[in-house]
Amino acid sequence: MDLSPITPLLFTTLWYLIPLTILSGILSSPRFKGMVGEAVVNWLAKRKLDQNSYRLVKNVTLPTEDGSTQIDHIIVSIYGVFVVETKNLRGWIFGGRHNQTWTQRIYRQAYKFQNPLRQNHKHCRTLADLLGLADHQIHSLIVFIGGSTFKTEMPENVTQGMGYIRFIQSKTEPVLTGHEAQEIIEKIESGRLAASYKTHREHVRHVRQLIAAKQDEPACPKCGSAMAVREALTGPNKGERFYGCSDFPRCRKTVPIV
Repeated sequence: MDLSPITPLLFTTLWYLIPLTILSGILSSPRFKGMVGEAVVNWLAKRKLDQNSYRLVKNVTLPTEDGSTQIDHIIVSIYGVFVVETKNLRGWIFGGRHNQTWTQRIYRQAYKFQNPLRQNHKHCRTLADLLGLADHQIHSLIVFIGGSTFKTEMPENVTQGMGYIRFIQSKTEPVLTGHEAQEIIEKIESGRLAASYKTHREHVRHVRQLIAAKQDEPACPKCGSAMAVREALTGPNKGERFYGCSDFPRCRKTVPIV
């Protein structure tokens, strides 16, 4: 049967599926979700915090001895410097202050991700060294958006949505003078790396190399990220362990454990 007359008709009728598929891929990518999460946190800070008392500095990449570290948001006030790490995740979240990794569970699928408190600790130490701050002058703050639910008890500085604004506003004892707060903003601006796509790519590459070096797992043959041990929860291979790319779902490469 000759299908040649049908092909142009199908393309004419269903052409709109092509841009929709591309758009769906962009909207579901981790990078886009991260951008949305940061935009929500920025919007809340501008709408809910007094702009005369709190200054927001966004997307700061700072040089470190072994490369660089990237901070989503820094909020400076006389009540301290708040270092904010954003996570745009859905599903159930399991984790503890001292766990190396936390777990995101969506239906019957479970995914591991770095403990954001540990991740933000490096950010805080880098800033403290740069600015000469004492521990009581800098606050680590994690904010989850995206409809996730905490299934384990979280520390007070691990928040959801508006909770991060309430945490900031709960700090009412001045630990900096107005002049010191202004100097801190100027130091951050002078010490940061220039914001660019190249800076972001180099930082991502650096982070992946660190993760791969710390873990005794192979690097992903497709994208170079570290591979994590996973276990099949369903299907004919249920219970079997395998290596899965830590950049899932953007990269779905798997490698059998020999």
